[in-house]
Amino acid sequence: MGFKCGIVGLPNVGKSTLFNALTASKNAEAANFPFCTIDPNIGVVDVVDNRLDELSELSKSKKKIYANITFVDIAGLVKGASKGEGLGNKFLSHIREVDAILHLVRCFESDKITHVNSKINPSDDLETIKTEIILSDIDVIQKKLEKGKKKFLSEKEKQILEDKLSILNKGEEIKAINNEESKFLSTIGLLSIKPKIIVCNVDEENLSSGNVFTNQIKDKYPNEKIILICADIEDQLSGLDKEEKEIFMKDIGLSKTGLNKLIREGYDLLELDTFFTSGPEESKAWTVKKNTLAPKAAGVIHTDFEKNFIRAEAVSSEDFIKYGSAEKCKENGKLRIEGKDYIVKDGDVLYFRVNP
Repeated sequence: MGFKCGIVGLPNVGKSTLFNALTASKNAEAANFPFCTIDPNIGVVDVVDNRLDELSELSKSKKKIYANITFVDIAGLVKGASKGEGLGNKFLSHIREVDAILHLVRCFESDKITHVNSKINPSDDLETIKTEIILSDIDVIQKKLEKGKKKFLSEKEKQILEDKLSILNKGEEIKAINNEESKFLSTIGLLSIKPKIIVCNVDEENLSSGNVFTNQIKDKYPNEKIILICADIEDQLSGLDKEEKEIFMKDIGLSKTGLNKLIREGYDLLELDTFFTSGPEESKAWTVKKNTLAPKAAGVIHTDFEKNFIRAEAVSSEDFIKYGSAEKCKENGKLRIEGKDYIVKDGDVLYFRVNP
């Protein structure tokens, strides 16, 4: 299990440049005119994890397999997308397929790159996107509640949709209040319930401290996850080897790449943890939701493992690295035998015992 992030925003805010940088590819054409991206570009990125590097080395593994993130570069949205303007219908359908939305907004001035609305106003840009997503959700719910389709809904489902429609009609985004609601609303393709990160694309000069545009975003959206990225710098970094990258980042005072920021915030936003398996054949990182029980985690490896789960042998990655192996951890009292009610912790190294 990885997760899929859709990069969305108005035309010419730097989506394709950022996509190319994050995925270290040149798949997405970047140009100074709207709708440069029509079909979504998709790139899969390894979540490099130092813990896995050390586990693999200690276990002398033949293979090392990181967890991954999929980035999707989605066509630029314009006002009226919910009614089919620009590439609206395609845009909205592509958003439905992602786990989280990266709202990229332009927070830099440039005479070379035109803005679709002729002025830089990231707050207005975000409102345009938000409005189109809300209008799309209203349309989806209204169609679900049409007379002929109501018979396929339970009374509880009808009530949920009517309540959410009332919120959307006030111009507000909706949230699922529990897992049951979340599952139901996700099945009908609503967009405003998707987790979001606001990504401010700034120039190099304002990367560390921000500027008037990023301050505007922070003031207006105090409860949202907001990160600052310079797409141009990320693009330059993507072409460097590890040593060159470290020197360049030190020279410009950059402690974390944009990719690392997005990974950290993405895992936090989607409430994800990582556990590991490690042995001579392979060391591998696995992604699960926080508070996942051991049998469910085993099922991520193979569905039969969940059904036939007996127990898990668990070691923290810190102890594994400290003592050098699961066997040494056992000798030092650091290996635990856990049952079906064990909640997997981030960084666990797990060995599952299952019925054949």
